Amino acid sequence: MNKEIVSLINNNQEFILTSHVNPDGDSIGSEIALYLYLKNLGKNARILNYSPTPANYTFLDKENVIEEFNEEKHKGFIEDADVIFILDTNEYERVRTLAPYIKASKAKRVLIDHHLGFKKEEFDEYIMDTDSPSTGEILYRFFKDISQQTGSEVITAPMAEALYTAIMTDTGSFKYDRTDSETHTITADLLSYGIKPYDVYSEIYNKATPGKLHLLGRFLNGITLEYGGKLAYSKVLRKDFEETGTDEYAIEGFSTHLMSLETVVLAIVITQTLRGVKLSFRSKGDVESNELAKEFSGGGHKNASGAFVPGADIDELTGRVIAAAEKYIK
Repeated sequence: MNKEIVSLINNNQEFILTSHVNPDGDSIGSEIALYLYLKNLGKNARILNYSPTPANYTFLDKENVIEEFNEEKHKGFIEDADVIFILDTNEYERVRTLAPYIKASKAKRVLIDHHLGFKKEEFDEYIMDTDSPSTGEILYRFFKDISQQTGSEVITAPMAEALYTAIMTDTGSFKYDRTDSETHTITADLLSYGIKPYDVYSEIYNKATPGKLHLLGRFLNGITLEYGGKLAYSKVLRKDFEETGTDEYAIEGFSTHLMSLETVVLAIVITQTLRGVKLSFRSKGDVESNELAKEFSGGGHKNASGAFVPGADIDELTGRVIAAAEKYIK
């Protein structure tokens, strides 16, 4: 148990929680679990995110507590906070417009994360575990340590559902390399709180619209192979979203189709958005996708990483990314 963080929680009242741009199941699940814990202690807490919550994760936010950050509306809450938790990212760039307010706030900045690239001087307290497959798993251990020390169970059923979602999604439904026996032991315990795995899976993955399937068809038709079939990529343009009635969150999971190709060791989903181009990298074995992501001001794990290039031309950037990828393919 991190005694310093427990002390900060016990001795303060005003809390802000945030996570990275384009939140995923791990970030949303971790935020909700920690928020519920703080509220159960009688604390005042707000979740402020740069990006809206993807539709397939709104089931976790049953009370609609996650707010999309608005500078005029919310900057005062950050300025007046006692503690700010930054979850599932250790890069201020990835919280976008919240970053300058967080840095200027008098609040203690607490990081809970599992990604590479951590700079401890940027935070007052932290729990970092780059061996953990998810931030949700780190929070689970944190809560269990508190339960053991206090003799009182702190995880509730809604918290367990959020943590299960965080772990399940960030392990690729328990299929990624870093999924180990401890992960399965933890999820087994979370299931004891009454979670129904099919219901959670269905909320996340079985909510496709006809538009999303049309978008997937375009994505699959656009697959290009390079370097003897070792690299696969496909682009999604803004017009694809407009013509199928979808948005950029609809592409979640598309990289799985690229990775299913037998010869592929590196897959790249290249997405054109209103603000720039999003790059999503997935790899197999020793191919370091995170090192490739760093070349474009991104980051992540060895086999799962990403980057965002503001204002980029998608065709020009694609050429640079594919050229840069060659040295990482083994």
